Amino acid sequence: MDIRSTDIEKIVRQVLESMGSDAPASTSSASVPATSRVAMLTKAEHFDIQEYPIPELGDDDILVKVEGCGVCGTDAHEFKRDPFSLIPVVLGHEGTGEIVKMGKNVKKDSAGKPLNIGDKVVTCMIFKDNPDITMFDLNKQNVGGADVYGLLPDDDKHLNGWFADYILVRGGSTIFNVSDLDLDSRILIEPCAVLIHAVERAKTTGILRFNSRVVVQGCGPIGLICIAVLRAMGTENIVAVDGEAKRLEFAKLMGATETVNFKEHKGIEALAGAVKDAFGGYLADFAFQCTGSPVAHANIYKFIRNGGGLCELGFFINGGDATINPHFDICSKEITTVGSWVYTLRDYVTTFDFLKRAKGIGLPLEKLITHKYPLDKINEALETNLKMEGLKIAIVND
Repeated sequence: MDIRSTDIEKIVRQVLESMGSDAPASTSSASVPATSRVAMLTKAEHFDIQEYPIPELGDDDILVKVEGCGVCGTDAHEFKRDPFSLIPVVLGHEGTGEIVKMGKNVKKDSAGKPLNIGDKVVTCMIFKDNPDITMFDLNKQNVGGADVYGLLPDDDKHLNGWFADYILVRGGSTIFNVSDLDLDSRILIEPCAVLIHAVERAKTTGILRFNSRVVVQGCGPIGLICIAVLRAMGTENIVAVDGEAKRLEFAKLMGATETVNFKEHKGIEALAGAVKDAFGGYLADFAFQCTGSPVAHANIYKFIRNGGGLCELGFFINGGDATINPHFDICSKEITTVGSWVYTLRDYVTTFDFLKRAKGIGLPLEKLITHKYPLDKINEALETNLKMEGLKIAIVND
């Protein structure tokens, strides 16, 4: 009888499952090392590569071999000045990898999809005791109050972030099987979910439609993905505003029909006029503010028509106060404004389909990842991010 090794592994797994509560954790046929490297932020602007034992798994835990992780603006802020007081900490929350070991109770992911050794996964949030944050919460409460891998203070487990060789996903975490997506797409899931949520928030105004004239201010990774999400959902008339020519060129690749370089226009009236000209003599029906600049926030109201809408999603940290005139900017124009912060679990699942749709219509999202570094070059990676020399920076393991 010719029995392949994969058949043997399947038979063994079935036998172990039939043994009940005494069954050990499932393990990959590839050997799991005794230790894992992590990039520990030990002081501002400095990671140390440290090595720790891989702990025993609990019955609900999952050990994931990290394949890659994007560098988020939040990581850059923490790297530069520790605004969240997390040091020492293993950062990295835009990560993905392969399951190599899991506890006996692990059967399905957070969307009900089967989980097995070898599956490619991403994590979302670690929930505490908030029953309002659920996969199918009709109120769509976001997950800003939950914990996230990559922003957890160091503890006796150490494998708390995706800037590592391995990460220990604890029971009670959200995890999704994304084996049908390539590595670059998986690295982009978390930032794309931010924009899926923002567009869903914008749609609640009733103003954002297929034929809306939409302006996106700020063409960093968030603004560029915003353009891609709008284009993927069918929006045809998108104007991108930024001060860097290369980013405006990339905005066209993501689906922008016209671009405006604010450095070429002196004063807000001239800039608003340029946006209006880009729309053929009309102001925007809807605007997305993606910069995190208080000045940019104050300016964007001038781009929007009477009765239009605005989604503000640029301020992931306290960027300072913005000065607006409530009468001229909001009341007399009857602007409908929504804020957007991270995402819901439902948005996370929607993101998987968005990435497939974007690829299907030819949007080169993978080009957002302009730099890839190995784990031992993580200090250089963060410095590149702070210098704004690329778009999305990623740590990718061999």
